Amino acid sequence: MTVIRKQDVIDSVADALQYISYYHPLDFVQALEKAYHAEQSSAAKDAIAQILINSRMSAEGHRPICQDTGIVTCFVNIGMAVQWDATDMTVQEMIDEGVRRAYTNPDNPLRASILLDPAGKRTNSKDNTPSVVHINMVPGDKVEIQIAAKGGGSENKAKMVMLNPSDDIAEWVEKTLPTMGAGWCPPGMLGIGIGGTAEKAAVLAKESLMESVDIHELKARGAETTEEKLRLEIFERANKTGIGAQGLGGLTTVLDVKIKTAPTHAASKPVCMIPNCAATRHVHFTLDGSGPADLKAPKLEDWPEISWDAGDKARRVNLDEVTQADIETWKTGETLLLSGKMLTGRDAAHKRIQQLLESGEGLPEGVDFNGKFIYYVGPVDAVGDEAVGPAGPTTSTRMDKFTDMMLSETGIAGMIGKAERGEQTVDLIKKHKSVYLMAVGGAAYLVSKAIKSAR
Repeated sequence: MTVIRKQDVIDSVADALQYISYYHPLDFVQALEKAYHAEQSSAAKDAIAQILINSRMSAEGHRPICQDTGIVTCFVNIGMAVQWDATDMTVQEMIDEGVRRAYTNPDNPLRASILLDPAGKRTNSKDNTPSVVHINMVPGDKVEIQIAAKGGGSENKAKMVMLNPSDDIAEWVEKTLPTMGAGWCPPGMLGIGIGGTAEKAAVLAKESLMESVDIHELKARGAETTEEKLRLEIFERANKTGIGAQGLGGLTTVLDVKIKTAPTHAASKPVCMIPNCAATRHVHFTLDGSGPADLKAPKLEDWPEISWDAGDKARRVNLDEVTQADIETWKTGETLLLSGKMLTGRDAAHKRIQQLLESGEGLPEGVDFNGKFIYYVGPVDAVGDEAVGPAGPTTSTRMDKFTDMMLSETGIAGMIGKAERGEQTVDLIKKHKSVYLMAVGGAAYLVSKAIKSAR
């Protein structure tokens, strides 16, 4: 009889979440490297290079790959013969205690993003709990845990549909993918759940993202099942969309497509598609009663040696000195290297600004947006001598509803964020002769090293 200690669960979860915060799965790194070498678009190749360099830096520095350190999801298989050493905590509570310890670790604090009362006050829990836990009782005497930390940018792009039985799933994916924009931070993976009921399809899609990247091996040996044939078809169709890395075009939008299925009602074909971003983070471990999980650190030699240089064509811009006339000389697709001061804020900050302006109270003394740039970011807390922790861009479309206000009432010169803007927002930017700059998502630690001071 196997006895599983609750402390082993807590310690293993805490260790696993720290581990995945700075170590990409190696299969994902290898898939990114293949995409980098195959890419012909200079903009997309540049973006993949930044993601790979950031990945290696995070592995070296033991700091988060992405500033959005995610919502924790666990799939737990508990053997029917397992006994527990204590019954004062549920499995959910054990896992949440591990999450709490991981996210408040003083050596590598992770960003707490979980809000209680989601339809009301939306109060931060401060420790990233509770997590989402799926428990399954299985034959055996071990506990198997698959754990992931998933950012909001990719989670928010999940799509669910109840297709007719005769509808084509690959066709639906091909039509739906472009509507998701690039806020999910490609290149990544698509997890697709088919069958069961609406909620079952969603769980299947999420669980499929726990699997390793193996699409090239599948292509080499050939598809043998319906699911494998569909994976290959969707993989080809998705990459022909031309969305590419970070939405910049190119050959690789997805690195793999995963599919899990379940029996369903004769009248139904539920399908859920969930993308995984460039900051894919998951690990699997088994507890057999002998102690906590032993997660082996990968070797730095497993990361490719890639150098990145913006090149001679990049324009250097000092934001402290930039003028409207300067901005009007910038070209779409041009690479800018920024220095100087910028303001930061996400949707919560924009909402507060809106409330202050609408109330007639105005902005606090000393807050002046006129002629300034705002960077859409919520960094991880700094440690040691860092100015800020990892500080990659957040999804810019969340700020679209506030853009008219910011441009017409605050005099802001430009915005910096991740991925595309909505059509109406683009028109507003043109109208006000403003500018939007896109930074690479998935390169948060690399970005933070360019920030010399913050307050």
